[in-house]
Amino acid sequence: MASPKKKLQGLVAATITPMTENGEINFSVIGQYVDYLVKEQGVKNIFVNGTTGEGLSLSVSERRRVAEEWVTKGKDKLDQVVIHVGALSLKESQELAQHAAEIGADGIAVIAPFFLKPWTKDVLINFLKEVAAAAPALPFYYYHIPALTGVKIRAEELLDGIQDKIPTFQGLKFSDTDLLDFGQCVDQHRQQQFAFLFGVDEQLLSALVMGATGAVGSTYNYLGKKTSQMLEAFERKDFSLALNYQFCIQRFINFVVKLGFGVSQTKAIMTLVSGIPMGPPRLPLQKASREFTDSVEAKLKSLDFLSFTDLKDGKLEAGS
Repeated sequence: MASPKKKLQGLVAATITPMTENGEINFSVIGQYVDYLVKEQGVKNIFVNGTTGEGLSLSVSERRRVAEEWVTKGKDKLDQVVIHVGALSLKESQELAQHAAEIGADGIAVIAPFFLKPWTKDVLINFLKEVAAAAPALPFYYYHIPALTGVKIRAEELLDGIQDKIPTFQGLKFSDTDLLDFGQCVDQHRQQQFAFLFGVDEQLLSALVMGATGAVGSTYNYLGKKTSQMLEAFERKDFSLALNYQFCIQRFINFVVKLGFGVSQTKAIMTLVSGIPMGPPRLPLQKASREFTDSVEAKLKSLDFLSFTDLKDGKLEAGS
């Protein structure tokens, strides 16, 4: 049965999972986090329990609770809540998919299993099919992130005939820098009207030119407004302005990449910008250093991404 739910599109924040200093999930700030995304960043779509959310470092029961909290707190505020339900165990993935459907999520996404790996397209599709079947009323998205999974099956090949096997398949989150593969996903499969969601924030403008229909990323937690300005300029065909916005975003990302940029650092940046405590990451990741946070604060100020109105309260407003 094809799903009646709408496809994911536009800007999608890959949510962070807030934690206390002792590594427990801090559910108490998720409501505030929803309000921040909507009011301060203009972002109304979220991707929960993915890479940024440390989904694969959480237990199944934690993943269920995190998903429930985002769906509950996002009700009537967020447009779409998509839950990443990928796992090494097919059974766990199916359980999470079924749970996502039960709590009223708007879609599910799955990465390729990355320890015992599928080496061919058909084997990968068989795995994805079994997960999708556990939530037959939900749109299903493949989460393509070969740098982390080590599964190098080209997305363009995977999409070929995929809806025959997975009727709920709606599109993919493409987190790779291979614009040939991404471009051919769009070129070869446009008629199916899939969601082509790009996942490399610093290259988003290139992907828009290639036909991306949306973007899922960690920086949209705190650069959502700035990225929306780029999307609007692109829609108006003001490409030189769109490029200026992309370069501005790249300056920041280039700066943090040189310092060492990952999930831990994303948590630190979001704490700094939003004033909402995201806490440390869970092991094996290490907390970002104080030096990192101080450097980032100075850089954000210099790029005019922040106007510091009230540092005492930790409330920082995104600059225009």
